[in-house]
Amino acid sequence: MPTTKKQHNHESKFHELFVDELKDIYWAEKSLVKALPKMYKAASSEELQQCIASHLEETKEHVARLEHIFELLGKKAQAKKCEAMAGLLTEGQEVIDETDMDSAVRDAGIIISAQKVEHYEIAAYGSLKTLAKVMGHDVIANILESTLEEEKNADVMLTEVAESTVNEAAAAE
Repeated sequence: MPTTKKQHNHESKFHELFVDELKDIYWAEKSLVKALPKMYKAASSEELQQCIASHLEETKEHVARLEHIFELLGKKAQAKKCEAMAGLLTEGQEVIDETDMDSAVRDAGIIISAQKVEHYEIAAYGSLKTLAKVMGHDVIANILESTLEEEKNADVMLTEVAESTVNEAAAAE
């Protein structure tokens, strides 16, 4: 009997961790919805702008998916400040502030900042998906998997933009 209580307590702590991490990435995604248009405006490469615009639409979808996940868990969608994303976005804004307008150097900096964001999100969604699976939340794990794949694709697209034009142009400036 005592084992069951301890086990139940352990599971609820695990569930709390999961929900806490969801609140964290929810804040991160909502903040990205605000930050991506600034990156778009600051970018001069048309390819990079298209990449950012496309990911902005996905990011809005990620916010909606997270709201759906909270709903599936019977919880109110709640954001908790994500210090990591706040730091990454501040760093991204510094890159924009410290580089010349309409420059490939700025575009290269924006790509670096955006990829740091993507890698953070890939880590967060990968972990959340794993936690969901362990708890038997298969539907939620599948939703998280969809977002994870989109984050990975965004990262690949950013690499392609960097390698196809931006880095060469930035090195030449």
